[in-house]
Amino acid sequence: MNRTASVTRATKETDIRVELDLDGAGVASADTGIPFFDHMLQQLGKHAGWDLQVACKGDLEVDGHHTVEDCGIAVGQALDEALGDKAEIRRFASITVPLDEAAVEVILDLAGRNFVVYDVEVPVETIGGFDTGLLEDFVRAFAQSANLTIHVHLRYGRSPHHVCEAEFKALAKALGDACARTGSGGVPSTKGTL
Repeated sequence: MNRTASVTRATKETDIRVELDLDGAGVASADTGIPFFDHMLQQLGKHAGWDLQVACKGDLEVDGHHTVEDCGIAVGQALDEALGDKAEIRRFASITVPLDEAAVEVILDLAGRNFVVYDVEVPVETIGGFDTGLLEDFVRAFAQSANLTIHVHLRYGRSPHHVCEAEFKALAKALGDACARTGSGGVPSTKGTL
């Protein structure tokens, strides 16, 4: 079974196309008009081991919020579609990823229920056109569209760049682990469905 998805999302604020292959080689590209956010989306694909392409034309003249949040929605939709019935996935994963002085922990469950605990007080800064205050908006939009439960905790950190990058890498590694096929057959739930 191919675990791939193509998602197109067009609104008056954004026009997005996402291509996702969960069993790819970690080849990722992003073109959103926000250079640092592009870098973070590339981290997501690379460290999850996914082939991920994200292209977005957004109303950046207003601000970056629509672009970041809508990309979260579209990438989440692609993940949900690519997982299909979620047969043979590991389902649960957690990791703490450091980047110099920063360390971010991500715990997640591909349970089919969206819930977010977000405990990251990232210093407010604009990095390569990216407002660090949008990190939580991305995670919440992504979790809702992907139907997953996620807890994100900042353990340590001073540099906004390091906190953001550690968060995306932790999210990527946890997602890659949770989406991994176990070969056990069936859906990992006593209910028989997720």
